[in-house]
Amino acid sequence: MLVKTYCAAVMGLEANTITIEISMARGVQLRFSGLADTAVKESYDRIRAAMQNNGYKMPTADLTINLSPADIKKEGSGYDLPLAIGILAANGKVSSNQLEKFMMVGELGLDGILKPIHGALPIAIRARKEQFTGLIVPKENVREAAVVNNLDVYGMETLMDVIQFFNGTNTFEPTDIDTRREFFEHQYTFDLDFSDVRGQESVKRALEVAAAGGHNMIMIGPPGSGKSMMAKRLPSILPPLSLSESLETTQIHSVAGKLSRDTSLISQRPFRAPHHTISQVALVGGGNSPQPGEISLAHNGVLFLDELPELNRSVLEVLRQPLEDRKISISRAKYSVEYPCSFMLIASMNPCPCGYYGDPTHHCVCTPGQIQRYMNKISGPLLDRIDIHCEIQAVPFAQLSQMQPGESSAIIRERVIKARNIQTERFSSLPTGEGGGRGRIYCNAQMTERMLHLFAEPDATSLDMLRMAMERLKLSARAYSRILKVARTIADLDNSERIQSQHIAEAIGYRNLDRGDWAERGI
Repeated sequence: MLVKTYCAAVMGLEANTITIEISMARGVQLRFSGLADTAVKESYDRIRAAMQNNGYKMPTADLTINLSPADIKKEGSGYDLPLAIGILAANGKVSSNQLEKFMMVGELGLDGILKPIHGALPIAIRARKEQFTGLIVPKENVREAAVVNNLDVYGMETLMDVIQFFNGTNTFEPTDIDTRREFFEHQYTFDLDFSDVRGQESVKRALEVAAAGGHNMIMIGPPGSGKSMMAKRLPSILPPLSLSESLETTQIHSVAGKLSRDTSLISQRPFRAPHHTISQVALVGGGNSPQPGEISLAHNGVLFLDELPELNRSVLEVLRQPLEDRKISISRAKYSVEYPCSFMLIASMNPCPCGYYGDPTHHCVCTPGQIQRYMNKISGPLLDRIDIHCEIQAVPFAQLSQMQPGESSAIIRERVIKARNIQTERFSSLPTGEGGGRGRIYCNAQMTERMLHLFAEPDATSLDMLRMAMERLKLSARAYSRILKVARTIADLDNSERIQSQHIAEAIGYRNLDRGDWAERGI
């Protein structure tokens, strides 16, 4: 007897439909074909134990199992459920009348309990695209899969539940998720707020500009000056995720297995802060079985790299292309995948190894050679890709104790959203191809050179000011573009149609590491 069941294989962010063909005949052999890895072949033992512990016996027969298409590698334990149901259907224990209408995924425990799998959301998207009536997933995956509309998603707890479902001996209802309510419910709920930050008004202004234009930023200051504290509060002033951005972000976290059981949609922009000992693969993605890295997990959000010079130089250099292209292509001998990685890079660093160079209250014990080697860990090309450089000084305790709480995140966020709305309207009329192969443009930081001429052309006075700064600081062409982009954002915050001299002046002031006193130290 021949039976077919359906599941999916996830590669990158895409899922491919896999047809499992099970043929039963006389004999005692088991044959797998279709590029199945060890975990898939080991499923036979898990399935046999799960059947026995639920009152069924593995048929004594010749089983030939083919996973099609054969050119796609099948990895992991998510094939357990469709294999078990297919074997039971071939043995006459499960009705095969409805099997062609459903896609199934799930790992089986030896007691028949269904365990969660990674990538339930892209699998659900594929099931809808292939016009399956429904999708059966483990109970823990049902909320993330059920956000896909026009598809009945059933969350099952045990193998017995699935058997009863197909045999019609028990009734199960598909899970219904009110996507918009789930999406908007927690969008503006933040544990951290900028009202907790006393002083540091110039740094908060720089963070506001960065948030308004989607700019990369680096903060340089001594230990305890509040660099990490302010960086962690940046998501609270970013514009809210759109529904499409939320779905895209959730898909990445679903593939990586980072979604919690009670999460259906990620409604807040991600904030990723990996340790400085992170490897290249962990940062950009890859591995034996391809997984998104930290830069993709930060997609549509913030990647915070604390103590930037402490990261391995080779790890820092792999950021250069993703910062420009907003996507990362990973090619290995066995696979080639592409992940989106449109993120804001927020970095922090000390001015020297001891942390107190230039600090008025502490003595720096570093030699010039040590300082130069420390600063040389950050290459010029990487620094050029960071739009805003901001120097920070620690707030003295006497002032700290007397200061009033600062502006709340909600007030700052209102200004940021207004500036982003201006940018959205500005770029909405542009054709999709204007992004230079990087997708549609959403904020000023993503503008191409052609767009700078269209939307960020300075007036004569501003151009003279910029020319003097370029000559004095010996800035690169990329730094010139960054200054114009930041100036365009400052003008948007001022609701100014034209870039004026004060906008250019402020943007030039955010190139601290290009100044002579910093450049002499090795950058």
